[in-house]
Amino acid sequence: MRILLVVYDNDSYVHWFPQGLAYVASVLRNQGYDVDVYSQDLHHWPDEHLTKYLDENVYDVIGISVIAGYYQYKKLLSLSAAVNRSKNRPTYVIGGYGPTPDPEYFMEKTGADVVVMGEGEETTVELFEAFEKKQSLSGILGIAWKDGNAVNINPRRGVIEDVDSIAWPAYDLFPIENYRMMREPGCENSDFLLPMMSGRGCTFKCTFCYRMDPGFRARSTDSIIEEMKYLQKDFGISYIVFSDDLLMCSTPRTVEVCEAIIKSGLKIKWNCSGRLNYAKPDVLQLMKDAGCVFINYGIESVDNEVLKTMKKGLNYDQIIAGVSATRDLDIHAGLNIIFGNPGDTADTLQRSVDFLKEYNDGGQQRTIRPVTPYPGSPLFFEAVNKGLLKDSRDFYEDKHLNSDLLAVNFTDIEDDDFHALLADANTQLAETYFANKLAETKTVIQNLYYEKDITFRGFRQT
Repeated sequence: MRILLVVYDNDSYVHWFPQGLAYVASVLRNQGYDVDVYSQDLHHWPDEHLTKYLDENVYDVIGISVIAGYYQYKKLLSLSAAVNRSKNRPTYVIGGYGPTPDPEYFMEKTGADVVVMGEGEETTVELFEAFEKKQSLSGILGIAWKDGNAVNINPRRGVIEDVDSIAWPAYDLFPIENYRMMREPGCENSDFLLPMMSGRGCTFKCTFCYRMDPGFRARSTDSIIEEMKYLQKDFGISYIVFSDDLLMCSTPRTVEVCEAIIKSGLKIKWNCSGRLNYAKPDVLQLMKDAGCVFINYGIESVDNEVLKTMKKGLNYDQIIAGVSATRDLDIHAGLNIIFGNPGDTADTLQRSVDFLKEYNDGGQQRTIRPVTPYPGSPLFFEAVNKGLLKDSRDFYEDKHLNSDLLAVNFTDIEDDDFHALLADANTQLAETYFANKLAETKTVIQNLYYEKDITFRGFRQT
C-alpha cells in the first residue's frame, strides 16, 4: 500500500518537527508499507496543491493528525475539502488530540473514513492490516469508522505501557535540516534543535488539560540516551527539546535521567516541562550539570484558591521558591499563566501580571491567555454541565474562534470587561519586556563604544 502523511501548514517560518506523524510513519514503514510525507508546513503550498498532487499521484490511504486548537481545526477542514475534491481520493484517516474526544463530530465535518483515537501506534498496525486484507474494522480497538452512512465507534484502546517498545520516529523521512532550525531559550545561533520524548502521559490531572492519559510511562534511560546519541551523530543536534508533558514527573525520575545523561558523556543542551514543587536547588543543579538550559513551568495562576480549583497540586510559596531557585542557577524559566478559571478576578489577574513582571527573565516574551475548555477536558464537561457550552460543535463553530479571546466565561466578569482586563495586562507585560530589551541594547552600545567590545557582531546580526 502507498500511504501519504500530511504535515499541515501552521503559517509559521519556524517549523516544529511533526513527532506524532513521524512515530506513525515509523510504524507503517516497519510493516512494509510505502510511506511518503507531504510537507505543506515547509513549502506553504495552498490547499489546492494537495488536490492536484492527489490527482497526479495515486495513494491508498492519506493521514492527517491535528491538536485541538482553533487554527488547527479550521486548517483540518480546509485540507479535508482538498482531499475530498481529489479525483483519486484515498481512504482518509485522521487522528490526534483534536478528533479523539469527539470522533463522530470530526468525521461529519471532515468526511474522514476513520478516526484513530488516542495513541496511534498499535491501532495503526491493526488498522492498516485490515485495509490491506479488506477485512472488517469492527474488531479494532481505538477507532471510529464509517460503514456506509453509519458511524461506528469502537471501544477505546488502552495506552502502551512499555514505551520502550515503540519504534523511534522515522526521522529520515523528513527534511530535518528544516526542522532543526527551531529556536528555544538558551540556544545559540549555531545550535540545531529537535524534540524528543522521555516518556508519555502525566501524573497530574489539571482541569483544563484534554490530554488525560492515565499516569506517566517512562522510557528507560538507556533508550533515551541511545536516541539522543543518534540525533547528535546523524543530524548534528546540539539541543534536545523534551516534548513530553512532564519529564519532571517526580524527583527520583528527574535525578535518574540527569545522572544517565552525565554518565553517558553527552555534551548536549536540553529543555523540558517542569513542576515547581519538584524544583529544588539540588535537583536543579543536577539538571544544569546534565545540560538543562530551560524549564517550561505550567504555573497558570498565583492565587492559591484558583490553583486548588484547577487541581494543580501547587501553591504560591512553591511557585516563588521554585522560580527563584531556577533563576539563581541561570536556567531560563518559562512562566505560563492563564486567566479566567472559576474564582479568577481582576485582582488575581493583576497579581499574575506583577509576578511575571518581577520574575520573567526575558528569555521569552510572556502573555496571558484566557483559559480554554477543550473537548475532553474536565473543564469542558463543567462548562457543559453549567450550560456555558452545548457540545463540541458549539465549541469549535461558535465559541473557540481564537486562542487569545474568550471562549467560555467561568468568571463573574462581563465579557467586554474581561477582554479589557486582558488588554491592559498584556500591555503591561509588553511594556516591561521591551523596556528591559531597550535597557539591554543600551548596555551593549555602552560596552561597544566605551569599552571597545570586540566580540560585538552588529545590531543586524540574527
